[in-house]
Amino acid sequence: MGVALVAILVLGLPLLFVTVRLIGNIARNDLLRETQTVQSYVEDRLATVNGDESRIRLTQLVPASQRIVVRLPSKNILVEGPDPGKDALTQTVALPDGGSVSVSRPIGHLRADQLRASLVVMVLALISAAVAAFVAVLTARRLSGPSLAMAARAARIGGGDFRVSDRRYGIPEVDRVLDVLDRSATEIAALVRRERDLASDISHQLRTRLTALRMRLEEIALTDDPQVRDEATEALEQAERLSGVVDELLAAARQARAADAEVVDVEQEVETILREYQPAVDAAGRRLRANLEEGLLAMATPGRLHQAVGVLVDN
Repeated sequence: MGVALVAILVLGLPLLFVTVRLIGNIARNDLLRETQTVQSYVEDRLATVNGDESRIRLTQLVPASQRIVVRLPSKNILVEGPDPGKDALTQTVALPDGGSVSVSRPIGHLRADQLRASLVVMVLALISAAVAAFVAVLTARRLSGPSLAMAARAARIGGGDFRVSDRRYGIPEVDRVLDVLDRSATEIAALVRRERDLASDISHQLRTRLTALRMRLEEIALTDDPQVRDEATEALEQAERLSGVVDELLAAARQARAADAEVVDVEQEVETILREYQPAVDAAGRRLRANLEEGLLAMATPGRLHQAVGVLVDN
């Protein structure tokens, strides 16, 4: 809007100035032609009346609102028409043998024409500003929507929602940013999945070893040797504490993942997943169908739900 207003001012002010000057010049030229018409009449009459200046009639030569003043070579002055006022528009033409012809009109007519032209220029400027505002609003809306969508997409990635969106806006720069966000989400999701798989494998292997260790210690604790039995009991307690630590760590990890949980429309999420997997299912010659209760809600993180259902579909 600022650029548009500056452009309107830069173009509109000179246009207003030129228009006012042009109307003034046109009015002066018209008055000059009328003065020259009076001059031709006076010259003809002076040549045909043989010096009888009383036979020169100025009536009907110009409109009634104008005044004609003829200064004859004999120094006589002929006047016709009302007084145009102090600020009159006047044109004067000299007679060949001396004297002059002047025609005056009130300046108010010229000022009224200039005012009307100025109003037309200002109305055009206002229309241009309105069009610029309309275009600016459309452009701002076209850009603000994708910008907010990109911000929300980045926020979802930061919150652990790594879903890929196929929505594009037809703006090359914005679409390139969305492509980068989708690639980043895919890479981060793969990294997080590998870390979770690693943590799951480690916890599983650790639980298995701890279970075998407890069973072995329990067998040793059944010995008749009191010293060995005491040592085995203490070792068994340490193994129990270590198992408890593993359980606490896994529980803390689950709670951290659930911190961003929200009410999710399960049907909508599953339909989104099905649309993403449909090309692969079609290529495999299989059929994918969901039978969900309408209005089914779940307290979950959308990204986690997407991953869980995606794993089931993959399997």
